[in-house]
Amino acid sequence: MNTDPHMTDIFALCDLVRETSFQIHSYLRHGHREQIYENALVHRLRKQGISVEQQPDILVYDEDGTVIGHLKADLLIESRLICEIKGARNIVDEHLAQLLGYLRASRLEHGLLINFGGPRLQIKKLILS
Repeated sequence: MNTDPHMTDIFALCDLVRETSFQIHSYLRHGHREQIYENALVHRLRKQGISVEQQPDILVYDEDGTVIGHLKADLLIESRLICEIKGARNIVDEHLAQLLGYLRASRLEHGLLINFGGPRLQIKKLILS
């Protein structure tokens, strides 16, 4: 886990991920598979000392606490930010629903949906409260 004090703020962490994503999109442009962008983001964040888990299992619980399944998010950053990577022309409602499902299942509050697939980088921040 990063001990840098400015990374203790979730919004500063989100800004860092946004800036890093923008740099990746500026370099790679659009047209690659999602896995390429995911790997690039992991690589560049880890170079900055940020803890990133790739494809972490997220358990899904029923209301009584019984595990009823699991999901695989793209990235879990600093154990508190879920990041879903897309390579689509545009962000659609299903992408947002997917990230909301990950947030609910993980019981985390903050998520970023990053779409590298269009000519312009698209980033949506979701806060589940």
